[in-house]
Amino acid sequence: MEATGIGKYSRCGRALLLLLLMVLAACTSSPSSSDKPKTEYVIILVIDGTRMSETWDSVPGLIPNMSTVLKPKGAFLPNFLNDAYTYTNSGHAAITTGVNQPIDNYGDEFPANPSIFQYFLKQSGKPATAAWIVSSKDKLHILANTSRPGWENTFQPSVNAGVNGPGTGYRMDSLTLIEVKRILTTHKPNLMLINFMEPDGFAHAANWPNYLRGISRDDRYAKELWDFLNEDETFRGKTTLFITADHGRHLNGIDGGFVDHGDSCPGCQQIYLLAMGPDFRRGTVETRHTLIDLAPTVARLLHFTMDSLVVVPRVDTTYVTSPADSAQAALGQDSIRLEIVMDTTVLKARVIEELFK
Repeated sequence: MEATGIGKYSRCGRALLLLLLMVLAACTSSPSSSDKPKTEYVIILVIDGTRMSETWDSVPGLIPNMSTVLKPKGAFLPNFLNDAYTYTNSGHAAITTGVNQPIDNYGDEFPANPSIFQYFLKQSGKPATAAWIVSSKDKLHILANTSRPGWENTFQPSVNAGVNGPGTGYRMDSLTLIEVKRILTTHKPNLMLINFMEPDGFAHAANWPNYLRGISRDDRYAKELWDFLNEDETFRGKTTLFITADHGRHLNGIDGGFVDHGDSCPGCQQIYLLAMGPDFRRGTVETRHTLIDLAPTVARLLHFTMDSLVVVPRVDTTYVTSPADSAQAALGQDSIRLEIVMDTTVLKARVIEELFK
């Protein structure tokens, strides 16, 4: 019977063929060293609740550092949106999980899916100090955990939020920046999310001058952070910085204007993304992307994978007819029962491929 496969070759031939197959397998199963991202550290800076009319629609204006100093160093996405739930906790959860979901905005509900912090810590085997949430808003401690079974209370990042943790109130962004620098210096984390809250906080207080001042200050702090990263030997040339917002604000004439946000009006949905790092091209990227696309892009940079199937909370409304002998029936009333149903779906977030060189 005729020999088949490798067996029909001489011993020398079999060795050469096996070597060739091993080389081919290595080439197809993993990228070459030149294709691997140079990024070792990723920082996401969220400037909370800034409206485009006071920022990128009127440059340099209040953001001279971001628009004239930082923008030329990276890629800018003007067509970047929060196209789902335009409030703080949901917007930040979209960034960190890659999933849009309605979520309690007072810090009493965890995201339904694990975060980039949990994926990274699990797959890298690094300690909690390798990933941080540093937030001016204390309620964003919720980003460190998830309600998803199998992930809840596991692989949680370190948290530095608010004055002194959950329930202690918001702190000024200047103090958050001090904490950011301290943590970067002490722990050298590979992954960090920063929340600056002043524009959003003062806008909700209907304080127009301080809302503008908050934008101006955070613009200055963004450059100060970038300079710090480039002056530190550990981070220089190996760090990617994303600067974005979690949501915008109502346009003038819509539901109180700049004071609030939370619906699908263009002012609430329209935000931006500025991305700087060793793996990114420079210039303007016109392709439409949304907040959820940040998570898989971070995963690409730091070499971890995210689950392809996710859960999305959905409010299920059930109308319950009252029994004939009930008091409500006498009034002709039925009751409404609201339940949160977890639907399983495919992860819709996608890598922002246009950023990469």
